[in-house]
Amino acid sequence: MASCAGGGDEPLTEALLARAGSGDKDDLEEIHSVSAFLRCAAQENRRLWCLAGPAIFTSLAQYSLGAITQVAAGHLTTLELDAVSTENSVVAGLAFGIMYGMGSALETLCGQAYGAKKLPMLGVYLQRSWLLLTATAVCMLPLYLFATPILRFFHQDDQIAVMAGRFSLYMVPQLFAYALNFPIQKFLQAQSKLMAMAAVSAAALAFHVALTWFLVVPMRMGLVGLAVALNASWWFVVLGQLAYIVMGYCPGAWNGFEFDSLAFTQLFSFARLSIGSAIMICLEFWFYMFLIVIVGNLPNAQVAVAAVSICTNLFGWQIMVFFGFNAAIR
Repeated sequence: MASCAGGGDEPLTEALLARAGSGDKDDLEEIHSVSAFLRCAAQENRRLWCLAGPAIFTSLAQYSLGAITQVAAGHLTTLELDAVSTENSVVAGLAFGIMYGMGSALETLCGQAYGAKKLPMLGVYLQRSWLLLTATAVCMLPLYLFATPILRFFHQDDQIAVMAGRFSLYMVPQLFAYALNFPIQKFLQAQSKLMAMAAVSAAALAFHVALTWFLVVPMRMGLVGLAVALNASWWFVVLGQLAYIVMGYCPGAWNGFEFDSLAFTQLFSFARLSIGSAIMICLEFWFYMFLIVIVGNLPNAQVAVAAVSICTNLFGWQIMVFFGFNAAIR
């Protein structure tokens, strides 16, 4: 076999497809028997759980912050439980869906950058997402500030609307914690830093349980204590993960804050991708929001909202398991 490549007439020293069947050490072995199938299935199962286990725990722990707050509110009065449930499912639920959805755009971008070995772009994408989600949080402030008239507009029980509106005002810091947390999560997930996320979430959950008990039982701070504990716990998650990043545990991906034009360019195209992601995610999350709003129109609204909020908490824990698997697969 001869070739004219490069203007010469030297013969090829290696066939073009000589290495096609050589394989790679990371390739799966060919399966020719039941035992080989079971062996490969066990290997894949172990790999999946190494990723899915920490991801599931992280999802459960972070969801439990709100769920534990509702459980603590149930030890106060039915009205306060309804107020916390309405804020958590309707007001914060709306914000959570939008923020989580927009932050999910980072999953695609960071995954592509990490796969292409363009690690510095992960930090740039992270900061772009922070800018965009913080601006979105500012735009969503009226939802928190005017929660009472909004809930009244949807014919919610007046007492629930007033108290849920008060609790929404207390929970404004949580909105901005969402804006920082979800991009950080996707940034760490792209690098498979799932154990770090799980460790921070475990510490935040323990902190939340202790602080909630202290503020509600000995201090008797009621709704204010619940809000302080929940806000502090979400910011604990944000600051813990941020400390992990800036301390150098993401080499190459985080090179400090970009104050030049790099982090501020292509924001429009970044926003379009984020909004597209948010629409898909919100359709999944807002089911609970609509359910609470509908139940709030029933004759005995206070008892109905309290009962449904308990059920949605149980369903939410189940869904978080599948969210963890989803993160592992991606």
